[in-house]
Amino acid sequence: MNNAKEAEIRAEVEKLRSLSKDDLRIRWSKLFRKAPPPALTKDLLGRMIAWRIQENFYGGHDKATLRLLDALARGGVTKTPGPRLRPGTVLMREHRGVRHTVTVIPDGFVWQDRSYPSLSAVARAITGTSWNGRRFFGVKPGTARAEAGQ
Repeated sequence: MNNAKEAEIRAEVEKLRSLSKDDLRIRWSKLFRKAPPPALTKDLLGRMIAWRIQENFYGGHDKATLRLLDALARGGVTKTPGPRLRPGTVLMREHRGVRHTVTVIPDGFVWQDRSYPSLSAVARAITGTSWNGRRFFGVKPGTARAEAGQ
């Protein structure tokens, strides 16, 4: 990237702090090509203008992030994507001297011949307390082992 242009962008964003609310409203109108919403505070005007300036220079969100934001804005519930555990994968964890074995099935997990909807539910059954199931069983995001379902 052009370091001089990047320094110029940083200076432009920094300058926003010194502008009055009226000046920010004028800057908004030029940048967004429409009048700003009347209820926006000076702080929000500045932050949104700074975002747009940086977005124009560095680029915006990727398509996956835009879809996630759109779903959230519409009230949708989304799960954080993580490595998918394939059915048949066996996870083991020793807890308080007892080895626990969990098998991944298509619609959940099996521990001690009982079905659970999530690893967190299994971890809660084992420990009696609330746990992040992936953390409890050592399934780390992005590891080859987890992605391979081993």
